[in-house]
Amino acid sequence: MKVLAFESSCDETSAAVLENGALRGLVTRTQTLHQAFGGVVPELASRNHLEQILLLTRQALRECNDSLESIEGICATAGPGLVGALLVGLNFAKGIALALELPFLAVHHLEGHLWAAELDGEMIPLPFIGLIVSGGHTQLVWVEAFGHYRLLGSTRDDAVGEAYDKVGKLFGLSFPAGAAIDKLAQTGDPAYHKFPAIMPGKNLDFSYSGLKTAMLRVVQKHSPEHLQAHRADLLAAFQQAAVKLLETKLRAGVEQFCPRAVALAGGVGANSLLQERVKIIGEDFSLPVFLPAPSLCVDNAAMIAYAGEKRLAAGERSLLDAPAKPRWPLQELTEPDS
Repeated sequence: MKVLAFESSCDETSAAVLENGALRGLVTRTQTLHQAFGGVVPELASRNHLEQILLLTRQALRECNDSLESIEGICATAGPGLVGALLVGLNFAKGIALALELPFLAVHHLEGHLWAAELDGEMIPLPFIGLIVSGGHTQLVWVEAFGHYRLLGSTRDDAVGEAYDKVGKLFGLSFPAGAAIDKLAQTGDPAYHKFPAIMPGKNLDFSYSGLKTAMLRVVQKHSPEHLQAHRADLLAAFQQAAVKLLETKLRAGVEQFCPRAVALAGGVGANSLLQERVKIIGEDFSLPVFLPAPSLCVDNAAMIAYAGEKRLAAGERSLLDAPAKPRWPLQELTEPDS
């Protein structure tokens, strides 16, 4: 089956063409207009999606020398995300499906993230533990099979990506700040400052508000000259603490549930230190570790196409009045008796 998919849940506009699990075309554009505001402005995001989506669709089709007439199914992110942004991609997809009388599927954004690593061609052994880390989500998920999910732990406040962005703002870094902090941290000394341990204990939940506040107090305590001189050191210490929490909870989850593999998903999944620590966990437990390519860590339509194609091939369909769902727990996809 050849599907055309769209992703517009936040500040990435993306279109992709997938055929029988193989990616044929992908175009993703990250909106830069939010940098001046230090975070995503929902109305501006929606307008920009509207301006970009037709152009990116044409580019994705051109990339694989295809036309709309060759498409056999349409998919789009329905949630979770910003409701106005979601509606742009969702309604654009519905319009194409209606005009061409094609099957349509509303896709869960996080389900797409969980399976993104399979786009590299290797299937993830089941069951596996997925660590979803992004600007809006920090979750540890037990994946029994495609469509069968159990939430093991989630953030009680800020997601890890939100913490990165807020700390980046304290140091005058552009939004989003994750990649810039990762780069600067690699040149700093993580032992320069020790942040307090966060969320100790055997539970698998996460919390980043305390770490964010601890960094704020450091910034308030020191002069601008001191902060500039030790910026890389402080960011290295922050990254060490942020990743340590992810590492600790993932390791605890592996010990408790004994999966056959570990998969990393979401934009923060491209972080160099996190990837290194996850690989070590894989080595310690003799488990394969699945890391998506950087272009598949960020929000992208390829992962939406992959999850959507699986469901379309199984005979699933969404009605053309399927709503955008800004809040949509992943576990709602699992049948109650499964």
